[in-house]
Amino acid sequence: MNLAYLERIETHNSQPIVLSAMATPRNAKPDFSPLEWSVIRLARVDKLWTIRAAGRLRRLWNWLLARGNPQLANEKLEALRRIAVLTWHFGFTVPGDDVADFLSAGFTADQYELMAGSINSVLSAPRRIAA
Repeated sequence: MNLAYLERIETHNSQPIVLSAMATPRNAKPDFSPLEWSVIRLARVDKLWTIRAAGRLRRLWNWLLARGNPQLANEKLEALRRIAVLTWHFGFTVPGDDVADFLSAGFTADQYELMAGSINSVLSAPRRIAA
C-alpha cells in the first residue's frame, strides 16, 4: 500500500520548477490561428460590458432584448476575446490584471504585443471614404 500522499511536504528543500519544455524558442515568431484572428477582429464591435460576468439585471435585460450571451464556450478563446475587447477600447493601456489573465490562459507576452500592435495599426490607419 502506497501512502505517499500522507508524506509531509518539506519547504526547505523546495526548488523552482523549470519549464524549459514549455518555453517557446527565441526565434519562433508569435502568431495566432485563423480562428483566433477572427475572434480578435470580431471583438472590435463588442462593448465593454460584455467582458464582465452578467448579473441578474443584465441577464434580464438581454433576455428582454433577445440578445445572446456574448461569452465564448472555449475558455482560452474567451480570454482572447476579453483582452481584444479591452485593447480595441484602450490600446496598450490595458490593466495588468487583465493581461495576467490573458497570459495565464496560455498565451504569451509576444502574442499580446502582436495583437495590440495589429489593433493599433488598424485604428491609426487613415480611413477611406467611398465617393
